[in-house]
Amino acid sequence: MTYRTIVVHLDASERAAYRLDFALSVARRFKAHLNAVFEVFALQPRAFQFITRTAVWYEDSDPGRADRRHSLERLFHAGLARNGLSGDWIEAHDQPGGAVARLGRCADLVIAGQPDPNDPEAYVADHFAETLVMTSGRPVLLLPYAGVFANVGDDVLLAWDASREASRAAYDALPFLQRAKQVTVVSVNAVTDRIAGTRIPGADIASTLARHDVRVTVRDIDEHADVPVGNVLLSEAERSGARLLVMGGCGHARWQEVLLGGATRTLLRSMTLPVLMSH
Repeated sequence: MTYRTIVVHLDASERAAYRLDFALSVARRFKAHLNAVFEVFALQPRAFQFITRTAVWYEDSDPGRADRRHSLERLFHAGLARNGLSGDWIEAHDQPGGAVARLGRCADLVIAGQPDPNDPEAYVADHFAETLVMTSGRPVLLLPYAGVFANVGDDVLLAWDASREASRAAYDALPFLQRAKQVTVVSVNAVTDRIAGTRIPGADIASTLARHDVRVTVRDIDEHADVPVGNVLLSEAERSGARLLVMGGCGHARWQEVLLGGATRTLLRSMTLPVLMSH
C-alpha cells in the first residue's frame, strides 16, 4: 500500500512555503502525484454589510497575496522538476474551505496546516482544519504552525481507543507505518474507560499491523485518568521522541458548525508534531 495522489493546501500565510516543501518531500518518498490547491479566505457578498473593516484589509492586502501566490506556484513547479514528480497547480474560486476537501476525496492523502491565530493569511474559513478532517473522507496530515519537522514517520505513535475512527486512521496511515523504524500503539486509560469484555486491546491491532510488516510495540497508559487524553498523547509523543502521531478524528460536521471529541480538539489546538487524522 502507498500514497499515489497527494493534495496539499496552500495559502498566502508565512507557513505556506514550508508546507509546500514538506508536501514535496512526502510526494518524493511515495513517488506520488502532487496537487497543490491554493485556497484563501474570500469575502462572500452577504458579509459586506457587517465586516467593512475586514473588507478594507482584504482589498489592501490583495496585491501582496497575489505576489505570494505567484511565488508559491513557481516554487511548486520548480520542486516538481527537481524531484522528478508530476503534479498540478489548482486555484480555488468556490466557497472558501470547500475546494481542498472536495479535491481531497480523489486523493490518497491530504496535507494541511494547523490554524495559526497570529497570521491572518492562515485563515480560510471557520473550523477549516476540523471540517477538512470530518468531510474529506481521506486521511489528513496536519502540520503545526511552528517548528521544522524532519524524518516525519520514522517513529510513529498510534493512538488506539478501539473506535471506528482509530481503526480507520491505522489503516489510512499504513504507508507511513510500513516504512517507520518503530511504531508504538498507545492506549490511554483503556481499562477504566471501557466496559469489561468490550475493549479491543492495543495488542490486537498491533498483531494485525505486524502482518503488514510493521515494526510495532504496545504501550498501555492507565495512570492518567484525570488528565485529558489529548494532553497525555502529546506528553507521550515528546517522551518517546515520536515524529508523527496517528489518531482518529472524533466528531461530526454540521451546518457551519463542527462538534469534536476532546482529544481531537486538544490536538488541533496544541499539536507539537505532525498529526495524521482520519474520520
